Amino acid sequence: MTPEKRFIYEVEAAKEATDGKPSIGPVYRSTLAKDGFPDPIDGIVSCWDIFRTAVEKYPNNRMLGQREIVNEKAGKYEWKTYKEVYDIVIKIGNSLRSCGFEEGGKCGIYGANCPEWIISMEACNAHGLYCVPLYDTLGAGAVEFIISHAEVAIAFAEEKKIPELFKTCPNSTKYMKTVVSFGGVKPEQKEEAEKLGLVIHAWDEFLKLGEGKQYDLPVKKKSDICTIMYTSGTTGDPKGVLISNESIVTITSGVMHFLQSVNESLTEKDVYISYLPLAHVFDLAIEECIIQVGGSIGFWRGDVKLLIEDLGELRPSIFCAVPRVLERVYTGLQQKLSVGGFFKKKVFNVAFSYKFGNMKKGQSHVAAAPFCDKLVFNKVKQGLGGNVRIILSGAAPLASHIESFLRVVACCHVLQGYGLTESCAGTFVTFPDDLDMLGTVGPPVPNVDIRLESVPDMEYDALGSTPRGEICIRGKTLFSGYHKREDLTKEVLIDGWFHTGDVGEWQPDGSMKIIDRKKNIFKLAQGEYVAVESLENVYGQVEAIDSVWVYGNSFESFLIAVVNPTKQTLERWAVENEVEGGDFNSICQNAKAKAFILGELVKAGRERKLKGFEIIRAVHLEPVAFDIERDLLTPTYKKKRPQLLKYYQNVIDEMYKAAKEGQGSGQ
Repeated sequence: MTPEKRFIYEVEAAKEATDGKPSIGPVYRSTLAKDGFPDPIDGIVSCWDIFRTAVEKYPNNRMLGQREIVNEKAGKYEWKTYKEVYDIVIKIGNSLRSCGFEEGGKCGIYGANCPEWIISMEACNAHGLYCVPLYDTLGAGAVEFIISHAEVAIAFAEEKKIPELFKTCPNSTKYMKTVVSFGGVKPEQKEEAEKLGLVIHAWDEFLKLGEGKQYDLPVKKKSDICTIMYTSGTTGDPKGVLISNESIVTITSGVMHFLQSVNESLTEKDVYISYLPLAHVFDLAIEECIIQVGGSIGFWRGDVKLLIEDLGELRPSIFCAVPRVLERVYTGLQQKLSVGGFFKKKVFNVAFSYKFGNMKKGQSHVAAAPFCDKLVFNKVKQGLGGNVRIILSGAAPLASHIESFLRVVACCHVLQGYGLTESCAGTFVTFPDDLDMLGTVGPPVPNVDIRLESVPDMEYDALGSTPRGEICIRGKTLFSGYHKREDLTKEVLIDGWFHTGDVGEWQPDGSMKIIDRKKNIFKLAQGEYVAVESLENVYGQVEAIDSVWVYGNSFESFLIAVVNPTKQTLERWAVENEVEGGDFNSICQNAKAKAFILGELVKAGRERKLKGFEIIRAVHLEPVAFDIERDLLTPTYKKKRPQLLKYYQNVIDEMYKAAKEGQGSGQ
């Protein structure tokens, strides 16, 4: 790496440890913000302004598109222009007001991404209602919890989610009085709603409620909350992250400034495929950017198996993805290669090595091997619709081998970002055509300050020669607090700095590498958080085991465990089930014994209503109890997780491999 390539500069000096407070590394900022952070576009103060000004500038541009379904077959994308969408938004807003919903009210939105989702959200933005996305991946009871906790008075919902909404009654009807379907309403649903004390409207019917009425739009302030976004976060109930107009406006100007700086500006010609849930901030922030430039948003059909087909029809230029999706693309391509015969494989490998070699020398993906792109890699590009110029991966780390593979074969920029709901998504992002950043999340975006705080317990030193510590963020993109949870807000927002709980390591060029999690909480590949200690408490109650260490990481989609079985119980089970093999050690090796223990753990998990991703999928039985002698426990008998991982690394690799092979053969 050339020494002059450095993407950050220091704005405040480091601080030594004092009075029991850990040491703090220097405060850094992106060199793209050398002249200060980018200002929002004049006249844009709120989310509503983003949409309103786009309508003024680009009234006839295609805004929202959906595939027309004829005889159960998907046809072409049907589009609504910015002006057409605006007219519907105004009608929905008038209807909301005529039903008595006003500024500061809470409006739930529940369902897969679709034009009605965005229209409902923009109507909330217009009238100063808080938009509260509802989604069920937070586990049973989450929707009911969010409605009650946020005091949602009206909910817009996809047709097929209406029964789920009804299930939250009667608890939720203390607050929720009205439901509006994105489509129709069945007569029996009208009846059921009446019994539950709800008013329910079909979409077209609701549109007419405000006819002939006009309402002044309230004046928006930067500090006004536009969204309460609930996040699975750590333990306990979901937390409502309060996101202000300023956070969204700041993130969009930062994204614009970044893309402009690397000569990849967003324009009105850009087309985006909307499939990542709008209930998450990653997708929402990007869609706001697309709207700001008058670009087009096409929605998928809601089925991951049909996503590639939707891409082919829409031909997007911007494709955001989570690692799980890109892993599928990667696996699909690898499978095609493996059945393609020796010659095809050889040609591909030669082309790949040649292009990758040139990219490593600093050439852009466009200039590295145009001949190979045309002959070999064009098929991959066409598979994503043929127009993609940026793939942005977020929500969990993307494995380096997949990132480098896609950077070569997808014939577009592959960027990896890092952010949290609390930082309104993007906080770090890699640069196009910079292979030195592989395996990192890149430098900070040009609207935040970043510093590392030492974590002495875990031996991470922010002042060390390789600075490591908890990533802390300061800037206007930060959330305004957790709804009704000032206690939790105070824990993580200290003197304007948000403490992420993620441990990072600065790279010499100013990129950040995420290396650990401060508490024993981690994310799985699909972006779900796992609070491992509370799971171990559940599984630890199983009679047949003495101790359990649950493991997962953000490159895998499921959990596994190393278990110390209870000697007496397992030996008794072996006798009763005529499992030969004599001593305790060999019983622990026995496949039937593993299946028995796994069955007991799964049963316990189900009884305690754990979520699907919290259920253990594979176990290793360890006859020797975890001990202090092997440095696996602290003197107070707490598990030393990094040491356990080191000690059992081979076992873990083997378990994941076997479990995946089992899944593959079982399908």
